[in-house]
Amino acid sequence: MAVKSCRSKQSCQLLLLSTVISYSAFLSNGANAETQSTQVNLSSKSDSSLIHSIGNDPTVVSPSQSVSQPKTGESAIIHQINQELVSSPATKKAEGVSSVSQLSDVRPTDWAFTALQSLVERYGCIAGYPDRTFRGKQATSRYEFAAGLNACLDKINEIISAGLADKVSKEDLATLQKLQEEFAAELATLRGRVDALDAKTTKLEAQQFSTTTKLYGQAIFGLQGRLNNTSNIPRTLGTRVADPATNVNFGYLAQLSLVTQFPDRGILLTSLQAGNLSTDAPITSFAALNNNFTRLGYESSTGNTFTLSDLNYRFLIGSNLGIIVGARGVNAINVFRGPNRVESAGSGPISLFAQRNPVISLNAGQAGLGFDWKIGKDVSLQGVYSAGNSASASGDGGLFGGPTSIGVQLAANVFERIDVALYYLNSYTNNGTLNSAVGDTIIGVVAPVASNFSTNAFGGTVSWQPTRNFNLGGWVGFTTSSIRNSGFSGSVETFNWMTFANFLDIFKEGDLIGLYVGQPPRITSSNLSGNINFPSILSSTGGVPSSQPASTTHVEAFYRFPISKNISITPGLVFVFSPGNTATSDTVTIGVVRTTFTF
Repeated sequence: MAVKSCRSKQSCQLLLLSTVISYSAFLSNGANAETQSTQVNLSSKSDSSLIHSIGNDPTVVSPSQSVSQPKTGESAIIHQINQELVSSPATKKAEGVSSVSQLSDVRPTDWAFTALQSLVERYGCIAGYPDRTFRGKQATSRYEFAAGLNACLDKINEIISAGLADKVSKEDLATLQKLQEEFAAELATLRGRVDALDAKTTKLEAQQFSTTTKLYGQAIFGLQGRLNNTSNIPRTLGTRVADPATNVNFGYLAQLSLVTQFPDRGILLTSLQAGNLSTDAPITSFAALNNNFTRLGYESSTGNTFTLSDLNYRFLIGSNLGIIVGARGVNAINVFRGPNRVESAGSGPISLFAQRNPVISLNAGQAGLGFDWKIGKDVSLQGVYSAGNSASASGDGGLFGGPTSIGVQLAANVFERIDVALYYLNSYTNNGTLNSAVGDTIIGVVAPVASNFSTNAFGGTVSWQPTRNFNLGGWVGFTTSSIRNSGFSGSVETFNWMTFANFLDIFKEGDLIGLYVGQPPRITSSNLSGNINFPSILSSTGGVPSSQPASTTHVEAFYRFPISKNISITPGLVFVFSPGNTATSDTVTIGVVRTTFTF
């Protein structure tokens, strides 16, 4: 069956209506929201896109727990794996030393140097801090002194038990006996605490869910609404469509992520999410064509049912190459690093457009393979192959059929202040769209027989942090898509840009003021044969070669206020001028109060 053409005003409007219905149905099946499966921390110097906490951002990492993050030029996967495998309670313990020279802040001229040297080198009962310092000028309580005394008593008992009593001088034994008497109460209390701690540890080990799996979580509550507005859709004189989705609504997005450690320096990420939030206009209205310009970053409607958002394995080969492979959550969103250091649907920008350059989200599949290679100290290369319908064994699906994408990104940190990322993606779609949820994504015919496109996407993001509290940056993105249907020819081009400014820790540690101004993806050229050019269809001019007659401008401002380490409230405003790249449509004003809980 051939792709349907548009040759008259009436046929254009019928084709436009079928496009609205078909594409809105496609979005309702899972492509309609920013979902974070791996984002853990989103306000540190530079975020890893692979575990934004834990998730699709975000992202991934997802999700939710604050951890240190690499600079943009560092490897995200390697950093994440090391974070999980190396950062354990053991790394925070005091460090035993075998020579006083190992304590970096102890000098031979210190008045207690000889005494320390004797305790360290004769009995080995002095431990430094994890950073190999002794901090001898720091005040010490009686309990802290008793702890050190107890350590020396245990060491000397070990020496005597080993038959080496002659190595312990009588003077030292006499001194220890006096100290035992002086600190008897403190030693008894200390040993009681140790016994109680041992009992609690034994109980926790017996009752804990897993010794190798950590649980991260994020819950977002969203209160939002937009002012009444009308749109000129289709773009014919006198046509006005009222926005039917202006109710103030309240919903949620909940995400749970399990990170399981394996002894081969690998981690398994399993994430679930559920939500009931959507601000989309219904498919019965032409206003649904504006949904891609008003969508919020934390929208997700799963019918209050948990769905699997991530199931992938990440491991190291050597010290500089990280690999990710899995059946869910393997795509450019989770593999590429975002130079914008506050990228997150839970604690960053409000809108979906402001999360990241939309070209990274094009045709984001689920199953595939990715890598993150640390080329140098501040330079890394990421690559990913992703399939959108990998589980299908027939039809236009499978790991190498149906919608697929492949991409690479070069990321670098320059002079410790500038993060740069350059990226390229190639994708194949079979539904007449770019498979994106932002801006002009419909580039051909969606129904009754969809257009197939091969797309090359190029983009770059730069983020500059001149001071600890200020971050300035922006991105540009360009796509060119060639139609692949038999009997058709031509291509469609889109362009988008964004500038942003983030002000961090201005009034309170952990707060964030964000200002974002940009243009969502806009069709700048469409010259498809067969009268199926979408800008012309939208204008009811016969589907002839054309471009969008205007440009949408997106303006966003928000303030994230931390109530505590794990709770934040973010009020925000979004203004969408000329929505749908239509100058004769009303400006859309969106108000939001987002509350985020992480654990």
